Amino acid sequence: MKQHIMPTYASLPVRFIKGEGAWLWDDKGEKYLDALSGIAVCGLGHAHPEIADAISKQANTLLHTSNLYAIDNQEQLANTLCELTGMNDVFFGNSGAEANEAAIKIARRFAHSKNIENPVIVTMNNSFHGRTLATLTATGNPKVKEGFAPLPEGFCHIPYNDIPALETLASRENTIVAVMVEPIQGESGIRIPDADYLNKLRELCDQNDWLLILDEIQTGIGRTGSFLASQQNNIKADVVTLAKALGNGVPIGACLTAGKATGLLTAGSHGSTFGGNPLACAAALTVINIIQRDHLADRAIELGERIRASFQHALSGCKHVVEIRQKGLMIGIELTTPCTELASKALEQHLLINVAGGNTVRLLPPLTISNKEADKITQLVSDLIIAH
Repeated sequence: MKQHIMPTYASLPVRFIKGEGAWLWDDKGEKYLDALSGIAVCGLGHAHPEIADAISKQANTLLHTSNLYAIDNQEQLANTLCELTGMNDVFFGNSGAEANEAAIKIARRFAHSKNIENPVIVTMNNSFHGRTLATLTATGNPKVKEGFAPLPEGFCHIPYNDIPALETLASRENTIVAVMVEPIQGESGIRIPDADYLNKLRELCDQNDWLLILDEIQTGIGRTGSFLASQQNNIKADVVTLAKALGNGVPIGACLTAGKATGLLTAGSHGSTFGGNPLACAAALTVINIIQRDHLADRAIELGERIRASFQHALSGCKHVVEIRQKGLMIGIELTTPCTELASKALEQHLLINVAGGNTVRLLPPLTISNKEADKITQLVSDLIIAH
C-alpha cells in the first residue's frame, strides 16, 4: 500500500499498538521494554490509568473553547507550575518548539523595551531547541539547518559549558539580550555541564541585564531528580520552557516567565489556537499530581544511581566506552566510534533505546520503572555495547 506520510523520520520497522507501564506491544503481539519513553515524553509510562481516566472525563465534558474565554484547567495548571517553580506566569502552546518560540519572542520584546534594534540571543553549540525556523536557528547543530536558508538573524552560538567564551563574546558584542541554554544537552548525547555552570550563567545575566532562558523541555518534570533540573542549582531563570513529559503523551508546551521577563507578552502579541485547552491541561495536572504524590523525582535519583552503578560494573573493562553520563533518569553512554546501529540491534532484543550525537547510547526510561526493569535495561544495553 502506498504511504502518504512525508519521510521526515527514518522509522524503525515496528508498529506498536498497545502499551502498559514500561512495556509496548507490536501488531504481532511481541512485547518490548521501553527505555526511551517516547523521547522523554511518557515519564509515567504508557496507558497510566489515572491519566487515561482524567483524559476520558475531560473528553466527555469539554475539549475546546479557545483562549477567547477563561479556562479553569489552564488557570489551575498555571498556578501549579508557578507554585512548583517560583515563576510568575505561563503561556501555553502545544510543543517544546512553540514554548521556545514564545521564549524567543519574549527576548525580542525585552530588547525592544531597551531600545536595542539588532538583539542577539546567545545559544550553545550542539544544542537543540526545535525545528521551526527560529528554534532551528537557535539550535547549535549545522546539519539540521541544511537546506532551510535564509534563517532568521539574531542568534550567536558558543561552546557549551564554557563561561570564558561567553565573557569574551560579551566584551565585543553589546547587543546581547539573552542566553538560551539546556541545563543538560539531551540530543547531543546527555552532556552534563560543570556543577556551577548555571550559577555562573545566572551571575553573568544579572551583571549584564540579560535574560536567562532555560530550555527544560527534556530535563524538566522530575526527570533529573527535581521538578526542574535548574532547581538543583538553587537559581531561578527569567524564562523556563517545558513540554515533553508535561502531558505524558498529550501535546502541551509551556513558557514560564519571572522577574524582568514578566508582562512582556500582552494581549494580541502572541497566541495559540489549541494552547492550554481543557484536555491538555487536565492531563498535565494529573501528571504533576502523580509525580508529586509518588515522589517520582526522588525515585529518578535512586533509579539513576542504580543504573549508573550497574553500567560501571558491567562495562568497566570495555575499552570502547568513553564515558557514562547520568543525572537522574537521563543516561548517556558515549562510545569511541559511531553506534547508530545499536538502536536496531536493541529492537531485535525487544528493547527501545536511542543513539544521540552519533556515538552515545541515550536512555530516558519512565520514572515509574521497577528495579527489575531497570536491571533488565542495563543488562541488555551492556551486552549490546560489549558486542559492538
